[in-house]
Amino acid sequence: MVSAHSIVRVSVCRANIEEALSTDLVPGDVMVIPSNGTIMPCDAVLISGTCIVNESMLTGESVPVTKTNLPNPGEGDKEGDAAYSMEEHKRHTLFCGTHVIQTRFYSGELVKAVVVRTGFSTAKGQLVRSILYPKPTDFKLYRDAYLFLLCLVAIAGIGFVYSIVLSIMNNVPAKTIIIESLDIITITVPPALPAAMTAGIVYAQRRLKRIGIFCISPQRINICGQLNLVCFDKTGTLTEDGLDLWGVQRVEKGTFHMSEENAYKDTLVKSQFVACMATCHSLTNIDGKLSGDPLDLKMFEATGWVILCCVLMQSAYEIGIVRQFPFSSALQRMCVVARLLGEKRMDAYLKGAPEVVASLCKKDTVPEDFAEVLEDYTKQGFRVIALAHRRLESKLTWHKVQNVNRDQMEANMEFLGLIIMQNKLKAETSGVLQDLRRAHIRTVMVTGDNMLTAISVARDCGMIPPQDQVIIADALPPKDGQAAKITWRYADNPKDVHHTHKPQEQYHFAMSGKSFAVITEHFQDLLQKLVLHGTVFARMAPDQKTELIEALQSVDYFVGMCGDGANDCGALKRAHGGISLSELEASVASPFTSRTPNISCVPSLIREGRAALITSFCVFKFMALYSIIQYISVTLLYSVSTYQLSIFWFLTSLFLSHLLCPVSLNPAWKELVSRRPPSGLISGPLLFSVLTQILICLGFQTIAFLWVRHQAWYHIWTPQDDHNIKNYENTSLFYVSSFQYLIVAIVFSKGKPFRQPSYKNWPFVVSCIGLYIFMFFIMFYPVSAIDEFLEVSGRQP
Repeated sequence: MVSAHSIVRVSVCRANIEEALSTDLVPGDVMVIPSNGTIMPCDAVLISGTCIVNESMLTGESVPVTKTNLPNPGEGDKEGDAAYSMEEHKRHTLFCGTHVIQTRFYSGELVKAVVVRTGFSTAKGQLVRSILYPKPTDFKLYRDAYLFLLCLVAIAGIGFVYSIVLSIMNNVPAKTIIIESLDIITITVPPALPAAMTAGIVYAQRRLKRIGIFCISPQRINICGQLNLVCFDKTGTLTEDGLDLWGVQRVEKGTFHMSEENAYKDTLVKSQFVACMATCHSLTNIDGKLSGDPLDLKMFEATGWVILCCVLMQSAYEIGIVRQFPFSSALQRMCVVARLLGEKRMDAYLKGAPEVVASLCKKDTVPEDFAEVLEDYTKQGFRVIALAHRRLESKLTWHKVQNVNRDQMEANMEFLGLIIMQNKLKAETSGVLQDLRRAHIRTVMVTGDNMLTAISVARDCGMIPPQDQVIIADALPPKDGQAAKITWRYADNPKDVHHTHKPQEQYHFAMSGKSFAVITEHFQDLLQKLVLHGTVFARMAPDQKTELIEALQSVDYFVGMCGDGANDCGALKRAHGGISLSELEASVASPFTSRTPNISCVPSLIREGRAALITSFCVFKFMALYSIIQYISVTLLYSVSTYQLSIFWFLTSLFLSHLLCPVSLNPAWKELVSRRPPSGLISGPLLFSVLTQILICLGFQTIAFLWVRHQAWYHIWTPQDDHNIKNYENTSLFYVSSFQYLIVAIVFSKGKPFRQPSYKNWPFVVSCIGLYIFMFFIMFYPVSAIDEFLEVSGRQP
């Protein structure tokens, strides 16, 4: 993905064209975009011609977009007169890594672009850099693990000093003292602890892969076990990706007609309304197949036209597109200039957000009940597009149209009517949100769609219960010397909010991207209160989605983000657990990618995260007790002799280390529960559990150590040589500690409510039974060969 080199043509001294390596490009170079397309090696701004580009690498959206050349200064266009800005002039910029599919040029002129950024400064470079060097995830579990290890180091230090003092008292050589005393440290601080704690994550990652969820940041799996809020994109995530045409509602003489199911009627074929639907789009014919925005595709298909040609009543009725002003998310509209075959005058057609289109039309052409009709549709969850038209003056020739600015073209339009698109909920959406709500996991919608449409979808899917009220926060920036202000109104009632609500009523805040920006800048004290109760965030830009994630994290939420990859990359990376429903290249920026294109993957990820987190706790406690049990045994044996470790300690370690893998195999519990696992090791119940087990182990080992000395057959051990360490204390503690390892493994193998019960974990059950049988066998049925190998002392009846 990172390494990409190619040969490019560069314009030198205006007239000459030379070939150069793409790695040699620097800002200011003028490169020629080949007509058959290319993969952009840098960020460049288009200065002549137009390009059709696939930007899926950056946005996750496979729909080709049209890029036009940067307007020239002095043409009266605001864009042309302003200094170049990557954000403001996005629709004129070709981004590194994107695929230029086709180029178009006029009068034989080459399609050229000026290089503005290269290397890691490009859009692709920043994406790769964020993947290579992600924001560190600060998780309490890992902080507490370091503190716990420091405690073990302190305990090891005490044992280290104790062993040295005993060795000196027994006149042991200095070299032997150092070597043998260091064993205390390696026993108490287990070197295998990091690998052991990773085992649960590895097995969770494998289980996720089996259900079609892929992970590129395994450490995030544990963090997903703590998620208590999930943000969802709307289109393509909660709802179906495609839109269906529900109907059209035309306007004539400033009055709405009755809504109609389609525009197929013979009487409408030559109408301006259908002409606008047929021309005002960014569709492109690539290899004989229409490609472009799904909304444009559905709208065009509804007309029954073919690109640039429609045959009706055995006569050709053709419209040619003369100039196109591409859709701009900032302007929320697009415009085309077209001419009917045989006509001298041209027409301008406009399509966009209803409020924006209505503001650009003559007032007498906009119906008086426009706002009420629009609100009625958006409350029902429909996506509404408005159309407008203007007959251009005959003096506007083809050449003049190419130089006229957009604002002049889009003024004094005539309102044509509304196109109503239906965006259906995915079948799994409501059930998944209900499961999350039962588990006390809050859900939030973050979308670029209309506010009322988003609220309607939130109600339909159960994100906002029917009995709850929705309050829209409208924030206005400072203007004409007046300070910024916020007005509050009910979504279902245009009246302002008064403090007369009932205490038991639940409220949800909703706001637009513009209001969110004003509140972030001017009402910082209110921001945290609003995000605590905000459920719908509409008309949000990609960077605003990221800001919202950060605001939620600042009020101590563990935030998940689920999107289809389009414009969600920043939020997916910033969230504690980002899961992309797109398998395109932009999903590389997301820690998790689901092959299943619906939100059913979210509960599965949280369940596996919880299981992995509990497994980490279980393994940590087991390893800590495993070390402490060995520490207690060795410390007791040092009082008998300087160095009492024998080969069976290592054999026991080898056997019992095999418990670590099976203990991590417990799969996740089948459903989400309302309780979350603890986030850190320093908690009352967990510490009480560990300390209690330590005291129990210490008590039993001490009793065994002292009890064996009071037996009638006991005699003091006298070594025959330096390597003979057979004695009763050593043998007794070997058996006691071995059974303690097994008991601790079983006690700490926690199941419900976050993992399946241990008896369903067959590898763990088989390991435990096998080790128990082996230990009982060598204890009750001594075999001389085994006793010799383990250096175990003789048995007494």
